[in-house]
Amino acid sequence: MFKKVLIANRGEIAVRIIRACKELGIRTVIAHSEADRDSLGVLLADESVCIGPPASDRSYLNIPNIVSAAQITRADAIHPGYGFLAENAYLAEVCHEVGITFIGPRPASIRAFSDKVIARNLMKAAGVPVVPGTDESLTNVDQALSAARELGFPLMLKAVAGGGGRGMRSAHDVDELARAFPVAQVEAQSHFGNGGLYLERLIKRAHHVEVQIAADRRGHVVHLGERECSVQRRHQKLIEESPSPTLDDALRAEMGRVACAGAASIGYENLGTIEFLVEKANFYFLEMNARLQVEHPVTELVTSIDLVKLQIGLAAGKPLPFKQQDVTWRGHAIECRVTSEDPARGFAPDAGHIHTAHFPGGPWVRVDTHVFPGYTTPPYYDSLLAKIIVWGRDRKEALARMRRAVEETHIDGVHTNLDYLALVLSHPRFEAGDVDVEFVGATSAGTTPPDGSVSRAATRAR
Repeated sequence: MFKKVLIANRGEIAVRIIRACKELGIRTVIAHSEADRDSLGVLLADESVCIGPPASDRSYLNIPNIVSAAQITRADAIHPGYGFLAENAYLAEVCHEVGITFIGPRPASIRAFSDKVIARNLMKAAGVPVVPGTDESLTNVDQALSAARELGFPLMLKAVAGGGGRGMRSAHDVDELARAFPVAQVEAQSHFGNGGLYLERLIKRAHHVEVQIAADRRGHVVHLGERECSVQRRHQKLIEESPSPTLDDALRAEMGRVACAGAASIGYENLGTIEFLVEKANFYFLEMNARLQVEHPVTELVTSIDLVKLQIGLAAGKPLPFKQQDVTWRGHAIECRVTSEDPARGFAPDAGHIHTAHFPGGPWVRVDTHVFPGYTTPPYYDSLLAKIIVWGRDRKEALARMRRAVEETHIDGVHTNLDYLALVLSHPRFEAGDVDVEFVGATSAGTTPPDGSVSRAATRAR
C-alpha cells in the first residue's frame, strides 16, 4: 500500500480523499492554489504545497508543478479526484515515467474514452448498444449535413472531446444544424482545444442512467449498480439516486452485464462509470467516465462499499476484494448538489464570505463539504459547496429524509440553489419517479416565479 498520497484537487473531493487515506493509514499531501491556502483540505492534510496562483491553468491544471510537488514531498501516488486532471492521459503517463502511481485507469484507457467517437466505436465493437450516430469526427458543416440526411432528425451535435454540455446543440432540421455547427465548433475548440464534432440521434424523454464498475489488474470486472442522473440543468447533474426508479430488475441486470463486458473488452482497470440513455426497454451507450464520479456517495450508501478506498487499493495492485455475487444492494440513496448559484440571475455562479453554514444531521444523513463558517469561496472554480446524501429503507423514506435535510441546511453569505432543490424535490413528477433528462426544462418555467426566486417555506406549504 502507498505511504503518502498527493491530492491534486480541491474542495469537497479533496477532503473526501484525505479522510479515506487517514483511515487507511496513508499520509496525505494536498497540492493547492494560492486561493485555497486557507481551505479545509489544507487544514486536514498532513502536508500542503502551493502549486501556483488562483487561475486553474497555473495551478490545478499545471502538470509540471503537480508532479514536482509529489516528488519534493516524496509522495508515491497522486490522486486526481474528479474534474481538473482526473481524465488527463498525459499526467498518467508522466506519473508512470517518474515512478509515481496515478490513482486511476491506465493512460491508454483514459485517452480512448476522452475521444467520444473512439469510445463509441470501441463499445460498439464490444457489443454495447450505442445511440445511432456518426462513426467519425466531423470537421465542417457539409459533412454534418450529409450525415444528417442518413440519420434523420432530430439530432444532437456533440464535441468529440467534450463534456459538461459544452459544444452540445440540438438540431431539428437542416437549417438549425447549419446554424448550430459553427457555434458548437468554436465552443469545442475554445474549451477542449479540439473542434471536432459528431452527431447522435436525439432521443426524446430519455433517462440518464449510469453504471458504476470496478476492475482490477487481473481482468476481474464487477458492477456496483446504477445511478439515476436525469435531473439536470444545462447538462449538469443536480440530483442523483440509486437504484433508478425507472428500471426493472431484468433491465438493471442486463445493463450491469453489458457495462462489465464493455470495460473488460479493453482491459480497463480501476473505477469507472459507463453512462447510458434509457428509452423504455432500450438503452444506449453515452460515454465512459474514467474516474471517480461526483455522485459516488449514493453507490456507497446502498452497497456499503467505500469507493475511494477501493480505488486506492486497486491502484496499489490489490485484487478486487469481492466477486459480483458478493455485491448486494440495500435501501435507497439520494444526493443533492448544493451550489453557490443565484437563481435570480439565471443560476450565475456566486462567490463570497460564508457567514453561516449549518448542515443537516440525524440518522442516515451524510454531508460531503469543504465549507465552514468564515470560509471565503473563491470565484475561480466550480460552484459546488456541498453534497447532501441520505439513505432510506425505500425511496419514499429517502425522499422524506432528503426534504428534511435540505430544509435544515442554511448557508448565508452567498446565493445558493437550496430553494430550487426543495422545489424539485416537492414536484409530483419527481415524487413519482417520473423524471427524464427534459424534466427540469419542462417543469421549471411553470413553477419558478418570474424573478427566479423560490421559497422553501412556500414549497413546504404545497
